[in-house]
Amino acid sequence: MTGFRPPAFGRRVVKGGPLSAPDRGAPTGQPQHPVARVEPAGASLPFEILADLRAICLDRLDPAAVAAMAPERLRADMERLISEIATERRIQLNSREQKILAEELVFDMLGLGPLEPLLDDDRISEIMVNGPDNVFVESKGRLVASGVRFRDTAHLAAICQRIASAVGRRIDEASPMADARLRDGSRVNIVFPPLALDGPYLTIRKFGRQIIDLERLVAFGSLTAPVARVLRIAAQVRLNIIVSGGTGAGKTTLLNALSRLIDASERVITIEDAAELQLQKPHVVRLETRPANLEGGGEIAQRELMRNALRMRPDRIIIGECRGQEAFDMLQAMNTGHDGSMSTVHANTTRDALTRIENMVQMGNMGLPSHAIRNQILGAVDLIIQVERQRDGRRRIVQVTEICGMDGDVFTLNDIFRFEVQGESPDGRLTGRYTVSRVPPSFMRRLACFGLEREWHAAVEQAAGEC
Repeated sequence: MTGFRPPAFGRRVVKGGPLSAPDRGAPTGQPQHPVARVEPAGASLPFEILADLRAICLDRLDPAAVAAMAPERLRADMERLISEIATERRIQLNSREQKILAEELVFDMLGLGPLEPLLDDDRISEIMVNGPDNVFVESKGRLVASGVRFRDTAHLAAICQRIASAVGRRIDEASPMADARLRDGSRVNIVFPPLALDGPYLTIRKFGRQIIDLERLVAFGSLTAPVARVLRIAAQVRLNIIVSGGTGAGKTTLLNALSRLIDASERVITIEDAAELQLQKPHVVRLETRPANLEGGGEIAQRELMRNALRMRPDRIIIGECRGQEAFDMLQAMNTGHDGSMSTVHANTTRDALTRIENMVQMGNMGLPSHAIRNQILGAVDLIIQVERQRDGRRRIVQVTEICGMDGDVFTLNDIFRFEVQGESPDGRLTGRYTVSRVPPSFMRRLACFGLEREWHAAVEQAAGEC
C-alpha cells in the first residue's frame, strides 16, 4: 500500500498539505444522539473492503498535517480522499457511506473513535464500554444500550491506551487497571485483560459543561431551597463537611457546588486520584496522585500529598475522595485550624460514613484505640451530607446530619434534614418531603460568630413550613 500516491485535489491532508490551528474543543457539527452507529456502511460493504479503504487513507496521510487540522476541515478533506480512492479501486460508495467512513477516520485520528458522538451529547452523563460490541450510556439517570460498537478488540484497546498515555498512565496486561481523565475533566476507568474477560472495559464519567451550583441543583429537584440555604450557611461559616453516597450518586457534583461558596480570598488545595474537581476560584492548587512506574517505584499516594499540602499554607483542603490511610491526615488537618475542609466517602448512610472513616484510619496501622479515633472524628467533622441516586434516576440529598457528641462509644447524631419518600407520580418520579429537626446545632456559637444565627433558624423554619 505504500506505493499509492495521493491524487491531486483541492486543499489535501497529505504530506506538505496546509495546516490550520487544532481545535479539539470546537463543535463538530454532529447531531447529538444518545444512540449513534458509526459504521452503517458495513451493512453494504464487506469488512475487508472497508479495512482496505481505511488502510489506504491512513497510508496517504501526513500525521503532522492531520494533528494540526481542525476536525471540520479534516472531515471534508477525508471525504474527498475517500471518494478518489474508491474511484481508483472501483468501489461503489454513495455519499452517505463516504461521509460515515470519513467521520470514523477523523474520530479515530483526533478523538476517541466511535465514542465521540456520545461525548458530544449533553444528555449522556456516563459511558460504559463492556467490550467492543457492548456500549451502554446513562441518560437522565437510566441505562440504555447506545448501539455504538468498535471494529474489534484491538480498536478498543488502542483508544484505551491513548486515553491513559495522555495523562501519563500505563495500561496493558502487566498493569491492567488505570484511572485517568479526559481533557475536559471527565473521569475514566480502564480494565484490561486478563482481568476483563470480554475485552477491555472502559467507563467514562462525563464532566458537565454547565457550571453546577446549589440553585441549579434545586431546579433539578436534588434538594429544596431551604436545604440549599442551610448548606450555603454551612460553607460560609467554614464547617468541615463530608459528602457521603454510593457510586454515581452525585458526590463530586455536590462538592463542586459547595466549593463555589468559598470566599475568593482563601487558598484552597485539592487532592485527587484522578483530577475531576472544577473549583471556580482564583486561588486553587490542584494535586494529583501518581501511579508506580514500570520498575514499580515512584508512586505518590494521596496520603503523601495530604502531608505535603499541610506545608503549603492552605486555608481549606478538599480531598476528592477519601478511601484509605489519608483519612487520618484529613482528620488531623480538620483538627488543626483548616476549617471548612471537605471530602467525599462511599457509604449508605451518614452513620455508615463515620464507620467508614474510622475503618480507613485503622487501615493506617496507627495503633490508635477506637475511642481515640472516634474522638478525632468528633472534633474534626461538623456535617455529613448523604446523597443518593434513587430508583427514578434522580440524584437527591436524603440526609443532612450533624455530629453532636458521644454516648459511650456511639456517636450522637442529629438529622437536621431527612428525606422521606411518600409516593410516586404518574411519570415514575418519586415524591416526598424533608423532615426537619428544630434542635439547635452544636455549632451554634460559630453561627453567632459569623452573624448567621438568625438566618440559620429562618432557613430551618422555612423548611419545616414546607413539611
